[in-house]
Amino acid sequence: MSHDLHQEFFDKLAREWDLMFTAGDLEFLSHIVDGLNVKEGMDILDLGCGTGVLFDLLRRKTGLSGSVTGVDFSIEMAQTAHRNFPFPNVNVVDADAVTLPFTDSSFDMAVAFAAFPHFSDQQKALNETHRVLKPSAKFYIIHLASSTELVETHQDIGGAVKNDEIPTETKLKHMFENSMFTDISIRDHTGLYLASATNTK
Repeated sequence: MSHDLHQEFFDKLAREWDLMFTAGDLEFLSHIVDGLNVKEGMDILDLGCGTGVLFDLLRRKTGLSGSVTGVDFSIEMAQTAHRNFPFPNVNVVDADAVTLPFTDSSFDMAVAFAAFPHFSDQQKALNETHRVLKPSAKFYIIHLASSTELVETHQDIGGAVKNDEIPTETKLKHMFENSMFTDISIRDHTGLYLASATNTK
């Protein structure tokens, strides 16, 4: 999978990205975020943040004593997110999930919404997430589609994302375990993919 082609693909999508989510999608996302146990004062990492679709939902829960840090390898996505959410508790970094520019044990939680299939090396991304998360912190992979629906969508779109997919349940569990995550849960059905795991050090 070519990294540059992916960056170019998402750079071009940046302006229209927010239009892809309906009011119903955002309401469902709000419901999902309500179930993530985000607490005031938490520092949260949003991997592949895009234009910051989750930012408002997360930053309202962390409050000013916490923060949301978005990371995206698409400079256009990152810049759009930065413009959309000029809040003191929101940071946006143009970086790649496989080489995160943060110190060890920096974050209380990590989320990857509509992003994990597009990471250039998913195992490395999990290793890096493990590194920057604090002990016992949770990592969530979220999609508003099942793994099967995602494969079909990406094949229909074609181009850079044609072969982007979420690993099978068995493979993802092994990948989580290889990156020192435990307590792995995977929900995969029509309209929702939600994986969670707990970080160990």
